[in-house]
Amino acid sequence: MKFLIRLVIQTLLFLAIARLLPGMFQIDSLGTAIVASLVLVFLNWTIKPLLHIISLPITFITFGLFSFVINAITLELTSVLVGSSSFHFNGFGSALVVAVILAICNSIVNSYTMNNFQRRV
Repeated sequence: MKFLIRLVIQTLLFLAIARLLPGMFQIDSLGTAIVASLVLVFLNWTIKPLLHIISLPITFITFGLFSFVINAITLELTSVLVGSSSFHFNGFGSALVVAVILAICNSIVNSYTMNNFQRRV
């Protein structure tokens, strides 16, 4: 259930950010947003931990801010895997801005949903 909620929220965030930043981030349809969300979940589950381990020294030096760069890299990989014609960033800087927005929104949503799940248990 939690996975499905996070997938829906991620899809809606992709659509909202694409609407908010039309020159930086382009997404063609709702179906593309769903596929991109699934691909991003898969990359976050498989490749992102490896990137965090490899970049641990620089992440430590930058007090964790390099994590946004890792998020931008996973977003760029998502763009490549989904197809850059339907899910496209204008450049790495655009992917970095979207990564920061996604991180902020996801942390807000996660804190809200976790509080609700903890109250029910």
